[in-house]
Amino acid sequence: MKRFLTALGLTLFGLTIVVPLVWVLISSLKSGAEIFSTPWSLPSGFAIQNYENAWKKEGIGPSFLNTLFVTLATMAILIPVGSMAAYIFAKYPFRGSKILFGAFLGGMMFPNFLIVIPLYFLLKSLSLYDTHTGLIIAYVAYSLSFTIFVLTGFFQALPNELAEASELDGCGHFGTFWRVMLPLARPGLIVVGIFNAIGLWNEYPLAKVLLNSSEKRTLPLTIVDMATNQQYSSDWGALFAGLVIVMLPVMIVYWFFRDRIHETMLAGAVKG
Repeated sequence: MKRFLTALGLTLFGLTIVVPLVWVLISSLKSGAEIFSTPWSLPSGFAIQNYENAWKKEGIGPSFLNTLFVTLATMAILIPVGSMAAYIFAKYPFRGSKILFGAFLGGMMFPNFLIVIPLYFLLKSLSLYDTHTGLIIAYVAYSLSFTIFVLTGFFQALPNELAEASELDGCGHFGTFWRVMLPLARPGLIVVGIFNAIGLWNEYPLAKVLLNSSEKRTLPLTIVDMATNQQYSSDWGALFAGLVIVMLPVMIVYWFFRDRIHETMLAGAVKG
């Protein structure tokens, strides 16, 4: 009986995730009139025009490229910096390192809407307001606490004997980190990278405050503008197509790395 209730609960939970995704996908292939007249039925035809309208007419295409650039640039800075800081905290404690590590952890407690106003004035004074560079710097700073927190645990789990052996073989601290310790922490890097990338891909509040030009806006800003504009237009099919375009990269990334994520989470559960 307990196993049946567990399976039933997991099935219902899965349906709450799958059903909305399938409904959005089906709606993206319908015309606006069909979405309202038969919202739960299969599309009578495939309105591929919705995707073209979303990509070109509604500006999803440029926003997609902006979001891709900002996300990749942020990750290119965040992962190396975060991994180096986590390695130092894990393997080379120094006076005041616990206080500094606690300060990074404290950064995870503050929601980003508490810092948007001072961040706005700071970037404006540095001539970085309404630039992708300023947004990337803000993203790196905001994501660094989570990255350091997770990777520190992975580096602490690696035996010190490996670092000592590599140093005896002629590797310095720098070579030991890049050639030995960092590859061993690859599962943690993948998990941190995926979670950060998903968060950055869907981030809205900071982008809303720090970006003003329409040609520089990211996908969440464009989707919100599309939803707002539906009060004055009726291209709901393009809106659902835009949602599919936003969700698809995240689902693809998760699909390719799902086994590694599950293995890492299971390993953490077993260690605990």
